[in-house]
Amino acid sequence: MTETGFEKAPARDRRRFPGISSRAYEHPADRSALVALRRLTGFDTVFKALSGLLPERSLRLLFLSESVRVGETQFPHLHAMLRDACYILDLEKVPQMYVQQDPNPNAMCIGLDEPIIVVTTGLVELLDEEEMRAVVGHEVGHALSGHAVYRTILLFLTNLAMKIAWIPLGNVAIMTIVTALREWFRKSELSADRAGLLVGQDVQASMRGLMKIAGGNHLHEMNVDAFLAQAEEYESAGDLRDSVLKILNLLPRTHPFTTVRAAELKKWAESRDHQRIMDGHYPRREDDKDTSVTDSFRQSAAHYADTVRTSKDPLLKLVGDIAGGAGDLGGKLRDKFTGAGAGGGSGTGPRPEGKGGATEQG
Repeated sequence: MTETGFEKAPARDRRRFPGISSRAYEHPADRSALVALRRLTGFDTVFKALSGLLPERSLRLLFLSESVRVGETQFPHLHAMLRDACYILDLEKVPQMYVQQDPNPNAMCIGLDEPIIVVTTGLVELLDEEEMRAVVGHEVGHALSGHAVYRTILLFLTNLAMKIAWIPLGNVAIMTIVTALREWFRKSELSADRAGLLVGQDVQASMRGLMKIAGGNHLHEMNVDAFLAQAEEYESAGDLRDSVLKILNLLPRTHPFTTVRAAELKKWAESRDHQRIMDGHYPRREDDKDTSVTDSFRQSAAHYADTVRTSKDPLLKLVGDIAGGAGDLGGKLRDKFTGAGAGGGSGTGPRPEGKGGATEQG
């Protein structure tokens, strides 16, 4: 195998997606942000110019000196997985990959000029081959989407915020940006989970991997259905106080909660969007330049609106109820001022059919 090519096909027969655009699997909120950033003239140039200020060179040297670089003679099974993932997602240049000694299971894709993938020994020891394949696909998905650039910036800004925490206004300004980046990055993790599924093509392995990350290497003691039920309970249980606590717990995180990731991935795996990709119908990379920013933002807004409408979370249900109530109130005010519905009668008294209609919609 060469650095920019492949000598052989993946280890087992899996569907390949030639020329696939990352838009095919990106979460709507992630996609809208990326489309907008890609369309900004000079965006890549500006951020590459920042590479001198960011600790990228230091990180590369650190991994080169303190970690094990994956290749044909070191962690060859991970090397094969990485090659397969790049082959399936048609990522021509294979990123460098390192294994870092750390008992905590973790993986990341960082870098401005060229992405590098880092996995910890805790993760390698925790997951079986198919579970690890989904994780490697997850990180290759980050690379294909260009997430590595923004992840590196997020790391830099987070470290900067810690260093200037003693400056009240400066810290607030940086943390505002960091909070927004974290919200975007949480959605990018859902995108990368989908990429991992496209690479592994085994939804059960993806589920097991997420479950092990949450509960450790005790698979015989865990159950995927029960794990997914936790996500359902997390979303719907409690009252408004719990909803606020969920937000506070989530704000400092760069990743969504593990049960939520599992539920979101299962939902996408069963969707028509996923099936269309598996059937070979997906957006191509060559068309990325023609993607409409407006359409992407519209899809993102529709997703958030649908989330509010269908959510079982007490706070989001309240928001949805208020929005629905405001719409109903607006309709009543419009009828009152335009005289609609008042013909043939005095205009006073309730209208049972209107009330019934409102109940049915609610």
